[in-house]
Amino acid sequence: MTLYIDNRTTFEWDEKWEKIVQKAVRTSLDYEEFESECEISISIVTNNEIQKLNKEFRNIDKETDVLSFPQLTFEEGEIADINENDEIILGDIVISIDKAKQQSEEYGHTLQREIAFLTIHSMLHLMGYDHMEEQEEKEMIEKQKEILQKAGFTI
Repeated sequence: MTLYIDNRTTFEWDEKWEKIVQKAVRTSLDYEEFESECEISISIVTNNEIQKLNKEFRNIDKETDVLSFPQLTFEEGEIADINENDEIILGDIVISIDKAKQQSEEYGHTLQREIAFLTIHSMLHLMGYDHMEEQEEKEMIEKQKEILQKAGFTI
């Protein structure tokens, strides 16, 4: 697995945060039994930047906590883009560190747990899940809980 992390904020992103994100990504892939080697890109941004992206790509002019940009639709016969290491390019995740901090305080848990949750949520999107309909949302919520528990992010 190749994981690119781009911190475009003043937030002190160090090895501790890298390990949290890596664990959330790896646990998500293992949970879904996604056995192909893959490439994932994660960008850490401000509310201002994620608002611009949200407006550009979703036509919603407000900040959000996380955006997912899957490269696969998982349709029959689809040919995945492959990088130079013969890994499937799974997609991009954009996390607002500002929103993550706000939500961790609002929900009464650690920032580590919130970053892990947002990563897991987006990983499910990259692997073909969505929550546009009630049943899809229930399925995603259950998977998120189980992956968080397996990864040990419960606080």
